[in-house]
Amino acid sequence: MKKNNRIIYCCQECGHQTPKWMGRCPACGGWDTLVEEKPPSLDQYGRGGRDLSTRAAPVPIDSVALEDEYRLLTGIQEFDRVLGGGIIDGSLVLIGGDPGIGKSTLMLQVLNGLARKAQKVLYVSGEESVRQLKMRSQRLNAVSSNMLVASEINVESILSTVDSVKPDVLVIDSIQTMFSPDVASAPGSVSQVREATMKLMVMAKQTGVPVFLIGHVTKEGAIAGPRLMEHMVDTVLYFEGDQNHVFRILRAVKNRFGSTNEIGVFEMKASGLAEVPNPSAVFLAERAENAAGSVVTACMEGTRPILVELQALISSAGFGTPRRTILGLDHNRVSLLVAVMEKKLGLDMAGHDIFMNVAGGVKVSEPAVDLGISSAVASSFLDRAIPDKMMLLGEVGLAGEVRGISQLEPRISEVRKMGFTRCIVPKSSLKTVSKMDGIELIGINQLSDMMDLLF
Repeated sequence: MKKNNRIIYCCQECGHQTPKWMGRCPACGGWDTLVEEKPPSLDQYGRGGRDLSTRAAPVPIDSVALEDEYRLLTGIQEFDRVLGGGIIDGSLVLIGGDPGIGKSTLMLQVLNGLARKAQKVLYVSGEESVRQLKMRSQRLNAVSSNMLVASEINVESILSTVDSVKPDVLVIDSIQTMFSPDVASAPGSVSQVREATMKLMVMAKQTGVPVFLIGHVTKEGAIAGPRLMEHMVDTVLYFEGDQNHVFRILRAVKNRFGSTNEIGVFEMKASGLAEVPNPSAVFLAERAENAAGSVVTACMEGTRPILVELQALISSAGFGTPRRTILGLDHNRVSLLVAVMEKKLGLDMAGHDIFMNVAGGVKVSEPAVDLGISSAVASSFLDRAIPDKMMLLGEVGLAGEVRGISQLEPRISEVRKMGFTRCIVPKSSLKTVSKMDGIELIGINQLSDMMDLLF
């Protein structure tokens, strides 16, 4: 068999390639995920298609001239914050999220904000017709003569359109629907997604046009397609949130031009997504006063401190095996803290169900909220409310010690802004914080100190 006519089998979950078919992928372990594909010919980039080579000679890095960084502002401050301050020329941004979460709605609003600033923008959809895009844009009040829309799945046709139209920003919705005639496989396959992303990336770098790719996610929550796609792009954004809640969180998990783990908070309304400039006030707006098992703590999302309410409910187990239901927190972390409390504080919770929740549908993963989790569990178990205007911060070790945390000062500033007057923090972190008027900082070393102060 000639080399150019050989057949490979590609896993549709992870992108692993093998020369023969197997029932189970040896890389990711997925069953029946290997699909027959024809590899691209070696000369496809230089003959009959777009030349992807840059032919750039290497230069000394100290001789490269740097200009002032220019960022294109969209007018949506929460979106600009997540990107690191705006859109960089030639950047490739991947946006993923569950179906119906609001990815297309967000990008239409972003393009509308740019179009109102006399920027020519192009929205290419492989899932909707031009008429459907117009209907949705009217509902969002995002209609402008500077916004161009097209319904196309052929990558070569899209690149030709970009050459003729020369837009300032390009949006592809979605990358899984794009098709390249150079690859003999169906749209949405690993080879097609990888090839389409590569061509769009080269176009963005050569022309300086920022490109936004909307991507579907798998049932595990990862962006569908090969992991190589996330490595090729400059920024990866995840649009999170429960469809039963009105709040949506845009989170940056990779950003070559700004801070990672930065978030933007939006509220879903009938007219589209609205910015939430003060998430702490929104998440604490409906907090019940003097309720056992409720505590407020501060988590850092990138450079932004956000106050969240942790709720715990401890009840006697109705069956032989106690339940542990955790929403918005790391299940293993909560189990670890419960074990520490049983061992060091003498709280017998072995025969009790434990339910924990972060109000507002937020997900918190950093260890700085350990003290808040422990106090919420103890409050519900003892059925005694935590004193009003009290907030807790700190990491808890397996020996029951309270360890120091980072970025304590911005957290305390946010706490004071929201009207809290007392804050329990690790004693080792007090020396890193300057004294602030209007709030009392109480340092502790052990988990037992927290129990003495609160209960």
